[in-house]
Amino acid sequence: MPAIAFLSAVFVVGFDQFVQWRYGPMGIVGLLLLTIGIKANSPACSSVGAVVLALMVAQPAL
Repeated sequence: MPAIAFLSAVFVVGFDQFVQWRYGPMGIVGLLLLTIGIKANSPACSSVGAVVLALMVAQPAL
C-alpha cells in the first residue's frame, strides 16, 4: 500500500511540473482551481479551472 501512495504522489508531482513547464503559472492556477472544485464539489470553481486549462491548451504555440 505505501508503494501505491508513493507512486501516485510521484505521478501528481510530475504532472504538476509538466503543467508548470508547458503552460506556466496560469496552467497551475487552472489545475489548482479544477482540483479544489472537484474536491469541494463546487461546480463553479471546477468549471472556471476547466475553462482556464482549455484556454491554455487551445492557444496557438508561439
